[in-house]
Amino acid sequence: MLDVRVKRRDGTRVSKPAPDQSLADHGPDAISSRGLTYPFGETVPDYGAVVEIVPGVGWTRQLVPGSLKHINCWLLDDGDGMAVVDTGLNLPHTAENWDKAIAGRKVTRVICTHFHPDHVGAAGTLCARHGVPLWMTRGEWLTARFLVADVQDSQPSEVTAMRVGAGWSGEQMADAAKRGWGSFRTIVSKMPAGFTRLQDGDRVKIGVGEWRIVTGAGHSPEHACLIDDARRLMIAGDQVLPRITSNVSLGVMEPDGDPLGEWLASIAKLHALPEDLLVLPAHGEPFTGLHARLERLAKGHRDGLDRLAAHIKDEPKRAVDCFSPLFKRPIDGSVLGLATGETLAHLRHLERRGRAVMEDRDGVWWWRAA
Repeated sequence: MLDVRVKRRDGTRVSKPAPDQSLADHGPDAISSRGLTYPFGETVPDYGAVVEIVPGVGWTRQLVPGSLKHINCWLLDDGDGMAVVDTGLNLPHTAENWDKAIAGRKVTRVICTHFHPDHVGAAGTLCARHGVPLWMTRGEWLTARFLVADVQDSQPSEVTAMRVGAGWSGEQMADAAKRGWGSFRTIVSKMPAGFTRLQDGDRVKIGVGEWRIVTGAGHSPEHACLIDDARRLMIAGDQVLPRITSNVSLGVMEPDGDPLGEWLASIAKLHALPEDLLVLPAHGEPFTGLHARLERLAKGHRDGLDRLAAHIKDEPKRAVDCFSPLFKRPIDGSVLGLATGETLAHLRHLERRGRAVMEDRDGVWWWRAA
């Protein structure tokens, strides 16, 4: 069933055990770091190739331009075919790599963990080509459908107001305006008109396996994780990543929300899952050590909130004045939007917890410690 071409992260190719070997047989390749163990070591599948995680569960990757570089996608044996979990962007090389990974087999359904383009981008194409349904949570499907349709001639006034409020300069505003609005549909194929709904607590039979749905929020509205309790597997999407932290941003779709509060609540919820799950993340390599990673993610945000509260203690500051307590890298135009959204999410959470107050001065938001 599975093509086992793999390579190390440095690009050198190595052989892997035969497809019928179990996870336990990967011991010699395993590495550990920061409380996590990577059973497959530094080996990753070539784009378009598939590595077997356990019998009936395959790992493939799709290329993502930019710093992420890739997204992991998963193939699940589903009776007379395979279910696809997450799809990559809607780009020519994505279709070519899927043709290689599928290798002529039937696709039975497409499942997307959440609405972000690297996860749902090629879903419509795969569903249309194979005549199969798309499975998502309602919150994620509706958001994706909305964004595909949200094409406007100019930047919405609400976006302008939020960027002014955050303290963007006129130059930064003009540079962002040049990029237009409604680019989501340029990397996401046409979504199916209907979908099969996933809900928290659902148990979905896929082939011989049963996957339990556990949802989270903060990074996206209703992110679905898939848990196979019998085989101790967790398809985590972006809800738990081993080396990077998922972006948690305050945005114009819910300007009065508290996405960081939802994210921290989701971390606590996922902590109830078994510690010994093999986590299959959307970015990075499969790992064990779920609880250690969740604790580190929560601590990172708590520490950032404390630094941010100290930063605004002596005098009010705008969001753009608050990057240094939260980010180790300089914030340039390529990440300004993400950094602004994440900073606003942290400031809003401080406000919700009674640790900060915001004052609107002619459309510019100034935050100070309570």
